[in-house]
Amino acid sequence: MSSPIVNAVVASSIACAAVAADGHWQRLADIPDAEGFAGSFAGVVEGGLVVAGGANFPDAKPWEGGTKRWHDRAFLLDSPAGRWREAGRLPRPLGYGVAVTTPTGLLCIGGSDERSHRAEVFELQRDGEHLQAIPLQALPVTLANMCGALVGRAVYVAGGQETPAATAALARVWTLDLDRLDAGWQEIEPLPGRGRILAAAGALGDTFVVAGGAALEARGDGQADRVWLRDAWAFDAAAGDQKRWRRIADLPRAAVAAPSPMPLDDAGRLLLLGGDDGTQVGVKPSDHAGFPRDVLAWDPAADAWVAAGEVVEGLVTTPTVNWGGAVVVPGGELRPGIRSNHVWRR
Repeated sequence: MSSPIVNAVVASSIACAAVAADGHWQRLADIPDAEGFAGSFAGVVEGGLVVAGGANFPDAKPWEGGTKRWHDRAFLLDSPAGRWREAGRLPRPLGYGVAVTTPTGLLCIGGSDERSHRAEVFELQRDGEHLQAIPLQALPVTLANMCGALVGRAVYVAGGQETPAATAALARVWTLDLDRLDAGWQEIEPLPGRGRILAAAGALGDTFVVAGGAALEARGDGQADRVWLRDAWAFDAAAGDQKRWRRIADLPRAAVAAPSPMPLDDAGRLLLLGGDDGTQVGVKPSDHAGFPRDVLAWDPAADAWVAAGEVVEGLVTTPTVNWGGAVVVPGGELRPGIRSNHVWRR
């Protein structure tokens, strides 16, 4: 398979953004949709911030009988002081996959639509003022609600569900070498912990980290209950034949669907920005207090998660983006069934 990615040089724009400990959050222009989206793909394409796809409840909230609708619109923001504009469409309405910025565009991996989970992989590239989707080799399985990150020149994808009705989450892990696209997706050692959906992933040097998420347990009625998880795991991608997962410190609390991939702060710590802690399961939508806003930092030297401030809004099921050395959280889910079109940058 030929692609301009093969010969591209890693650009500084895709390096892990450093979040200053004393930094403050700035609200950028709202995404131009009244409801906003959860599960969007987001990243940087030729210097512009892109948010594409995702899902919402545009007609009525779920407790009012509303239907969840997936979207295919792609929006582009050329500068932090600018305004969003619609710059293209995805090949289909799609959300809840993994988004990774590469030197040549935004890699969109798997995800779901209103009928099924998808295996397709494509890269959004810029053609003048518009975005176009360039197909790449598909995942070996259909997959949504997984996590992933770019570690060096390899994309890692972990966990997820193969179908919307799946009552078990996967522990499987795949990698894609951007310098050997012809080799396709390679499966590596699975996560030693439970299979999980909606975990947070991150890259710290040559280490791929997966934290939290939810396991699934089948019920007798064919549905599944979520089990909130606190365990975290690290995979050393540079260890050669000694590559293997190791357990790192558990999170102080459960975290499901936290913005991912986890960014780095200026002390070299991975940051978990909120995430659903499961304490409001069963709470009526009208009484839901929103998702946690506290930030947890993993210090690799001490192997410990410590408090590291707060985000302005507790947004979940949304990606993070390194844009010009700052971390951006574009939209997401503010409370169950309620999306946000807010875009935060720090």
